[in-house]
Amino acid sequence: MTDLRDRVAFVTGASRGIGRAVAVRLAASGAAVAACARGDHAGGVAAEIAAAGGRAEALSADVTSAGELQAAVRAALDRFGRIDILVNNAGIARDQLLMRMKPEEWDAVIATNLTAAYSCTQAVLRPMLRQRWGRVVNVGSVVGQSGNAGQANYAASKAGLIGFSKALAQEVAARGITVNVVAPGFIETDMTAAIGDAAREALTARIPAGRLGQPEDVAAAVCYLASEEASYITGQVIGVNGGMYM
Repeated sequence: MTDLRDRVAFVTGASRGIGRAVAVRLAASGAAVAACARGDHAGGVAAEIAAAGGRAEALSADVTSAGELQAAVRAALDRFGRIDILVNNAGIARDQLLMRMKPEEWDAVIATNLTAAYSCTQAVLRPMLRQRWGRVVNVGSVVGQSGNAGQANYAASKAGLIGFSKALAQEVAARGITVNVVAPGFIETDMTAAIGDAAREALTARIPAGRLGQPEDVAAAVCYLASEEASYITGQVIGVNGGMYM
């Protein structure tokens, strides 16, 4: 398994789904984890990591509030002394055909999925620049590459995350910091649990691997990109989608 001993990871949206799997996988690889979510929702994953012998701190922040994110980053720095790995995972969907999409549905998705990544990355960047080592892994989506009817807001936010990552990768590469995107396909999470059986069968038929992915599939890719072994990979989009988009 990838060795992340002496590294500290900050993970947003860490309370469930992909974020929870990422936090657990990073901790199992030796990293201390600052697990960030709204309210007290990150307490469960922090307790799970601690019970397995790892180090974790549950932090509370609404990622759409730059002030709350900055406070959470300061708390992580106070607790662990450094932040080496940032995983911008927090995300929401508000699906609707564009003709019917309300401004608040657009704004909420952009604020959570894209603007929050800007706010959180900016907050951790100075410590990474000082230590001349860092890993930023942004969790995108296959929809940001291919588009999807009824998800103009979601696709725009995830496509924006790709452009953001490529630009930032060029800014910080000389300081030993890499910036990459992991773009999951359809993963077994709460977000996909509401899909009906017929829709699930139709969706699975579009995936060459013949199944939906698991959060652990995504966590494995994130963990690799967070490692020393991935030091020459930056500005890339790594698809974890079972071949759905190539």
